Amino acid sequence: MQHTPVHDRHNPDLLAFMPGQLKRVVEVGSSSGALAREYKRLNPHCHYTGVEVDMQYAQLSRRHCDRVVCANIEQVDEPTFSALFPSDCWVFGDSLEHLVDPWALLKRLRARLAAASCVVACIPNAQHWSVQARLNCGMFQYEDAGLLDRTHLRWFTRLTIIELFESAGMPIVEGAPRIFNEPGRETALAAIKAMASSIGADPDQAVSDAMPLQWLVRAVPQ
Repeated sequence: MQHTPVHDRHNPDLLAFMPGQLKRVVEVGSSSGALAREYKRLNPHCHYTGVEVDMQYAQLSRRHCDRVVCANIEQVDEPTFSALFPSDCWVFGDSLEHLVDPWALLKRLRARLAAASCVVACIPNAQHWSVQARLNCGMFQYEDAGLLDRTHLRWFTRLTIIELFESAGMPIVEGAPRIFNEPGRETALAAIKAMASSIGADPDQAVSDAMPLQWLVRAVPQ
């Protein structure tokens, strides 16, 4: 399967969601290693492990990670999985949506994570106004990157992200939207507000949930 094109930029908002003095980090989908590079600039003593399914991307990650495991995190055997612990923080930067069963993986993590650890994630918003507008016109066409990335296997909204983590026994303790300046948004939001009203839903909430391109979350074991 072709993977999402690699780039060397990090997500600054995801970086800000990571606690500052972590000792051991595991990033699933480490790609070019850009996030590892930036985090280790802030915390050079952290041991940073990247898990990357693509062999070429894994090689790029090795420039900045202390260790890289080239594997599909959903298919690793128990010894390989156990070797990723103890860990203070697991990071999923736009990677949970690429998994076959993210619910099962988070439950597997929950069984091993210490009480003081956390999971940090950035997840595309399937409720984004542009997706709704395109779906309304039947233009749900897969692309090489972005919200309609052809390698996405799962789709999440704010509500289903909350359900995802709660079902794994890791409630979200902090969340934030990633909202950008996007031309044409206001006209689409007016239509979304009207549609929500027509079915008895909260129109203001519908508009609020349609604006983020992605959601940032930090969850902890319960």
